[in-house]
Amino acid sequence: MITSGFDTIAAISSAPGEGAIGIVRLSGDNALAIADKVYHLGKKKLSTQDSHTIHYGHIVDPENGQEIDEVMVTVMREPKTFTREDIVEINTHGGIVATNRVLELVLREGATLAEPGEFTKRAFLNGRIDLTQAEAVMDLIRAKTDRSMDLAVKQLDGNLSHLIENLRQDILDTLAQVEVNIDYPEYDDVEEMTLKLLSEKTKLIKERIEGLLSTAKQGKILRDGISTAIVGRPNVGKSSLLNTLLHEDKAIVTDIEGTTRDTVEEYINIRGVPLKLVDTAGIRETEDVVERIGVERSKKALEEAELVLLLLNQAEPLTDGDRALLELTQDHKRIIIMNKIDLPNQLMKESLLEWVEEDEIIATSMTTQEGISELEAKIADYFFSGQSGERDATYVSNARHIDLLQKASQALDEVAMGVEMGMPVDLIQIDFTRAWEILGEIIGENAPDELLTQLFSQFCLGK
Repeated sequence: MITSGFDTIAAISSAPGEGAIGIVRLSGDNALAIADKVYHLGKKKLSTQDSHTIHYGHIVDPENGQEIDEVMVTVMREPKTFTREDIVEINTHGGIVATNRVLELVLREGATLAEPGEFTKRAFLNGRIDLTQAEAVMDLIRAKTDRSMDLAVKQLDGNLSHLIENLRQDILDTLAQVEVNIDYPEYDDVEEMTLKLLSEKTKLIKERIEGLLSTAKQGKILRDGISTAIVGRPNVGKSSLLNTLLHEDKAIVTDIEGTTRDTVEEYINIRGVPLKLVDTAGIRETEDVVERIGVERSKKALEEAELVLLLLNQAEPLTDGDRALLELTQDHKRIIIMNKIDLPNQLMKESLLEWVEEDEIIATSMTTQEGISELEAKIADYFFSGQSGERDATYVSNARHIDLLQKASQALDEVAMGVEMGMPVDLIQIDFTRAWEILGEIIGENAPDELLTQLFSQFCLGK
């Protein structure tokens, strides 16, 4: 066990605040001994109990005999635990005071407060999971839709790891075959045969890497969501659209122009697509100092948006402000929403075709909910292009994985170029080996300490 001899760590693993149950977790060689110091139920000792058993008792301060809480304590012995160390989980009554008092006791009796992500880090260092699976733990916690949760669970199960390991094994097998050809030549044209082998294998492996990279767009959307700005002139229905998509009254809606003075952000699930919706202040020229600040923030949100929902009021003729927004958003992926179709029509769709394609336009009414279903379908179609039903697919969603896959692909390009130029096999092998090493970084082979520190520092305490 790699981390044997490390400090026994402890942390609160349940969410902060009040709840039905609070969990204080210990992991390490002395987890059972420390728990025994604070656990009380007659002469019963946790250190004598079988693994994966749960026990009723009380947590008692050993210094003064004061009973802290009535608890259930789970005993899990290494190596069949998450960290592959001895683990004790103390289930307290939920609440800030109870869990903190229990944590304070175990820290006083010899445990060390865990760093963010340290339990998962020990699971990685002890070979329980690889680095992609460790990253999937945080993705699972942060998942915003069923689809993003499915993606994280598949990665946690090792779907991506197995694909990467198979690629690396194929490279290793090819390198071994090349070495055999070189060391034990049976034919005069051995070098030609070896170059042909490298060329064929390089092409096949690169195709598989490119296949993974082709899922990156969908994967990143499922993992991180889409930054979506709702823009338009004042009083065209932006806040009403936000409330409609959220199915709650998040933003204030009035007939008074300039009601929304700042950006309002909220996450929402649209047919499996996570959106970070930003309701912006109406973009217009104004002398109001506060509203002007809101307008500037709206413009900044627009610049950063991956998708723009541009609302126009079809009950009014097209204005100069509308034209300015149509031009301002021309380089964005966008959907034009002609709102308020329950009112008399003053804006013809044909008048917009100078700036937009007809299939970019959706007609809606926030009052009658007409067109909302079509809008949701349009959003999903824009970003999945008919692929949203592939729930069993393995997506690459992590920016680190995507970057390393691209570097591995580039290394294989160097191999193909070397073969084409007729370079010596031993030089071409260097790039082929580099592709193998780069793929290894994805699953954490020879991961530098700086990378591990940076990755696990993003985790919450207790995980």
